[in-house]
Amino acid sequence: MIGLIIRRLMQLPIILFAIYTITFCLAWLIPGNPLQNPEGRQPPPEVQQAMLEQYKLDSPWRFYWDYLGKATGISWVLGAHDRPFDLGPSLTHQDWTVNEILAAGLPVSITLGLLAMLLACAIGLTAGVIGGVKPGSAADFATLLIALIGISLPSFIIGTVLLLVFGVWLKVVPIGGWGGVRYTILPAVTLALPFAAYIARLTRFGMIDEMSSDYVRTARAKGVPQRQVVLKHAMKNAFLPVLSYLGPAAAMAMTGSFVVEKVFAVPGIGTHFVNAVLSKDLTLIMGVVLVYSTMLILFNLVVDVLYRWVDPRIEMG
Repeated sequence: MIGLIIRRLMQLPIILFAIYTITFCLAWLIPGNPLQNPEGRQPPPEVQQAMLEQYKLDSPWRFYWDYLGKATGISWVLGAHDRPFDLGPSLTHQDWTVNEILAAGLPVSITLGLLAMLLACAIGLTAGVIGGVKPGSAADFATLLIALIGISLPSFIIGTVLLLVFGVWLKVVPIGGWGGVRYTILPAVTLALPFAAYIARLTRFGMIDEMSSDYVRTARAKGVPQRQVVLKHAMKNAFLPVLSYLGPAAAMAMTGSFVVEKVFAVPGIGTHFVNAVLSKDLTLIMGVVLVYSTMLILFNLVVDVLYRWVDPRIEMG
């Protein structure tokens, strides 16, 4: 177990370096100039030239190595910079650094993602167990239909419909923003439904396989109650495919859905990332991607450890 964690942590810098390089190439090729954004800063030409040189935007190689050194803390270790893990100033948000923007937006996205994943697990596991225990029944058909809708419909359609029905027509919840429990209901439900649909499908297929296995038939022959057979025996093994899916799903939800945050005007990391791409804010794009990638890798590591803990027979090569 310890060896697995050490190996994965040693792989982390290599993976992040590859992600950083690919993201930089794609972000640099985005048309436009962040210093000439009509909705952002509009400094005079001489100031623009000075800012290009200051932020190393006049050369892709200078920007690449300078930003890499500051973001990783290497420049700080070498004494060339006064702060470690500095993601730089935002090119479109005046007087704001990327670290400050992420510090303000990341807790919002994590809160929304955590609520969405808890809701997705509750809905998905319940629907999957019902469908898996009684395949072909009306309840099974209903869960499959809900899962199909959740997987097929894009988040912006689900969010828009919920917004119109419960926010505009019924007026039972706010239509957007962030500030309390009532503000989290619609975005959390919208973000949770696609995840819940996948969890329900994985749980259903797993339960169907486990309910027809030899050890379940043996438990029934011994007179073990149906509830105990389902929850204690079959559910444990049927949950393993769900657990493997929860790693990337949790990372995606915790960092916020770009579409969901945009629809409900949630001031999370997703909203900042969309705005950064539209305005070619290179420092903010790179900072968001690096944070998101780190969380994704760490969540996958946690899932691998939990996988081994749930079933010690599994070998992590």
